Amino acid sequence: MTTKDDVIKKYKNYLLLERSLSPNSIDAYMTDLSKLSGFLQNEELKIEDVKLDHLQQFIAQLYDLGINARSVARIISGTKSFFNFLVLDGYIQTDPTELLETPKIGLKLPTVLSLEEIDNLLSIIDLSTKEGQRNRAIIETLYGCGLRISELTNLRFSDLFFEEGFIKVEGKGSKQRLVPISHTAVNEIKKYLFYRNEMTIKKGFENVLFLSNRGTMISRIMVFHFIKQYAEEAGIKKTISPHTFRHSFATHLLEGGANIRAIQLMLGHEKITTTEIYTHMDREYLRQEIIEHHPRNKK
Repeated sequence: MTTKDDVIKKYKNYLLLERSLSPNSIDAYMTDLSKLSGFLQNEELKIEDVKLDHLQQFIAQLYDLGINARSVARIISGTKSFFNFLVLDGYIQTDPTELLETPKIGLKLPTVLSLEEIDNLLSIIDLSTKEGQRNRAIIETLYGCGLRISELTNLRFSDLFFEEGFIKVEGKGSKQRLVPISHTAVNEIKKYLFYRNEMTIKKGFENVLFLSNRGTMISRIMVFHFIKQYAEEAGIKKTISPHTFRHSFATHLLEGGANIRAIQLMLGHEKITTTEIYTHMDREYLRQEIIEHHPRNKK
């Protein structure tokens, strides 16, 4: 007899093996699914008995809890994905989410820091400590390369090509791309390496670039924490995160006159491999876009 736990386990495998989602995306799907699972348990409903009105009641409860429209839309998307899987797997015959409406979400412009705000934030970092120099190198790399936080924490020494002016990044869906790196980011990383070389590094993390004080890969939460702390100390009122530097990277390049196509490629927005990228646009051209238009390369 197939239990609810068995079905959820099969769904998780489906997300991993057939949809090739990243571990972080799968965790997000499972977290949202747990909300639905809790609702079904409270209502004493079996999965195969769920109807549209049950799901509408579930969504109404989310709003009652104060969950915003964007988060509700994400949960609905995950719920639709789950029931679509149940139909594909033959567990149920009809999909109760077909007429489930997703809330309309207004366009929310991303938070962007000015160059002055970035300089103010960096100026309060204590560079006499190994943590301070590491944190400055991290922020300069986020801003200088427009990386996602997961791309930064996963950087390896084997991904650095400083002589050529590039780093290799593994983005969403394990797609790799080469990203030009600013002179400032390279210099800050080299300063950080002076401290890193004195650290006791745990086995298995020797090739990881950015390390915690324990000698292991620095966590995303830790980066979130010190960026928030620096912003508060610098008097920045905006709500920022590591992703803010990615938005700032793109905005400042665009304002500086960089080619939109080049910015898209550097951000890894398109689902194409590194080889395919550079058959359409020469890598030296991308590097020139960084050198000419990124504030960190201007004298």
